[in-house]
Amino acid sequence: MTDEARPPLGAGGQPAAYPMMSSGPGPTGVGGPVPLPPRDTWRPPRRVDAVPGTPFGLAYLEVPPIISGLAVGALSAGIGSIMVSLVVLCFGLIGASGGWGAWAAGAFGVLGALLGAAAIVLGVIGRRQTRRNAPPPAVRFAGAGLASAGVWCGVAGLAVTVLAFGLAVILQLG
Repeated sequence: MTDEARPPLGAGGQPAAYPMMSSGPGPTGVGGPVPLPPRDTWRPPRRVDAVPGTPFGLAYLEVPPIISGLAVGALSAGIGSIMVSLVVLCFGLIGASGGWGAWAAGAFGVLGALLGAAAIVLGVIGRRQTRRNAPPPAVRFAGAGLASAGVWCGVAGLAVTVLAFGLAVILQLG
């Protein structure tokens, strides 16, 4: 085979059509070439600035936004608050005639109120986090809708908890 017919070699002596990243041992100690990720997952740089006096440039890459953990936590706590508030309502109604309804509703009411308050606080902080405009090297957060939904679920769970506990106390005393 002549040099013209031979394909150009990339890293590790492999043909350039099959580029490899490294041939050293991996994290498990097993050696071997690691193929590059598929071409469609690569993103073009946001901008490239030339470094004066050299043939090199500084590339600024686009960082995709990630979902805010605070927003997810707010929605989870808000949904939990609504679920616990329904338990407060059920125990308050069922146990009213037995004399234990207000006590059970109060015990679960504390949990429902704490979950509702946590959902509101996490949602407000998560909303601020998603609204923040960060420069390119920083991570951008998404999930403003999740944070808003968490706040509203927390408000609804807190309101239903307070109303259900009030109803349980009225039925217990009446």
